[in-house]
Amino acid sequence: MAGNNSYTIVEYFGGDDGYRCGYCKNEKGNFSHGMWSHTLTVQDYQDLIDRGWRRSGKYVYKPIMNKTCCPQYTIRCHAGKFQPSKSHKKILKKINKFILKGVVPKEHETGEPMDSACEVPGSREPSKGMQCAITDIQKEVADCQHITEVDRNEPDVTPTGSETPRKDPGSVLDGRTTATAPKPGIGVDPNRPPCRKAKDLRRERRHQKEQMKHTSVGVSSTLTISPPTPTPSSQTKTLEDFLSETCPDGSAHCLEVRLVPVCFEDPQFTASYQQSVALYTRYQMAIHGDDPSECSESEFRRFLCDSPLAAEYSVDGPVMGYGSFHQQYWLDGQIVAVGVIDILPSCVSSVYLYYHPDFAFLSLGSYSALREIAFTRQLQKQSSKLSHYYLGFYIHSCPKMRYKGQYRPSDLLCPETYVWITIEQCLPHLENSRYARFNPNLDEGDACVLKDVGRVLVLHRRTVMPYSVYCRKQKGSGDETEVKEYATLVGQNCAEKILLYRA
Repeated sequence: MAGNNSYTIVEYFGGDDGYRCGYCKNEKGNFSHGMWSHTLTVQDYQDLIDRGWRRSGKYVYKPIMNKTCCPQYTIRCHAGKFQPSKSHKKILKKINKFILKGVVPKEHETGEPMDSACEVPGSREPSKGMQCAITDIQKEVADCQHITEVDRNEPDVTPTGSETPRKDPGSVLDGRTTATAPKPGIGVDPNRPPCRKAKDLRRERRHQKEQMKHTSVGVSSTLTISPPTPTPSSQTKTLEDFLSETCPDGSAHCLEVRLVPVCFEDPQFTASYQQSVALYTRYQMAIHGDDPSECSESEFRRFLCDSPLAAEYSVDGPVMGYGSFHQQYWLDGQIVAVGVIDILPSCVSSVYLYYHPDFAFLSLGSYSALREIAFTRQLQKQSSKLSHYYLGFYIHSCPKMRYKGQYRPSDLLCPETYVWITIEQCLPHLENSRYARFNPNLDEGDACVLKDVGRVLVLHRRTVMPYSVYCRKQKGSGDETEVKEYATLVGQNCAEKILLYRA
């Protein structure tokens, strides 16, 4: 997947002294480990989030689960097996009524429980001098000297081939088959086609018109859900059935979803950037009560635009590639919500969502999650292993954050053995204790723990070497405890391929 010049370079900061919790408001109760990711490959980040890490901009952190006030468990949904619940269908119908007929719910919702920027620990950054040094190193690391002392057999590190050319963004659109609507049959004449519901005919005509429109325009980044096969009335409607009804002819409003790569060289991203910043600021002030200085353009850029993930492409991957994206929701020509997501080898990972406060009655938080699940299912058709939707952290001790457990089937990550356990098995443990080990096999430990800290890969003075060699060169570095802690947290697979920066 990654090319020869793709590396992950991190600086590990260790644990912190506690900071304010955005959930229970404890001023010093939130504890986490953190590191600064100068560059991060999508596979390395996939491996890290499967060990409980999560990024905020370029800062990657992992809660200290048995110490923090509100333990945060990584949660994932099996997108392919997901079926919308009654409450999900209610939200989808509400959106469709608003778009079709302009119907505004009588009881306006004041908002939804959403992740807040305040949940993120006070991210630490390297000094400016160190940042410049790392920038220089990134340019030269492909040609730097490698000192090896241990044999490592890691198929994931070896590139599978050269990167494929970037695909035309227009190919994001699903292929559609146009068909002429058959005329209704008369009686039971077997020579004539069967009768079809008017709703199905209207839907088919709409998709034909959309296809003609996109064909005439050329390149488009609009995301559309593949038109489902007409569902008989006796069968349960799928998620795609509900989402395909969002922009018919003659509707009161028009909703368009666009996938835009987080890249300042991308014309669509730059064209909508200022509008997106204004929306973020308005959302943070209205929903989370932020001061204007806390949600400035620089904070927006650091938090939601500065991604360590470089765009990567693979022959057997999704057509838009891997990396960080903004999924923009355009209502009648204006952005009303933006879902920030990472597309990784095995999942779509939700980073953040911000929306226009005036449209809180549409439950855009839940709606965007449903959209992202459908998007994951769409990507799975292109890359079979991309089958999960990660919702970030599940926080059972905070009742308003339990909504993430409603997207099922889903799993929680065991904080001790890093295996996935169904949420149904986890909830009884969390009812009894804030912190819990989910794996029922008490004899099982972390299968990916690194036993030999000397195998940790280190980047020192533009040279890649095992930590054991680094220690000999330094004649006793004195940081073995910190490096051992880092290796335990990231696991053997990451410790032996991620470059840990040493000054």
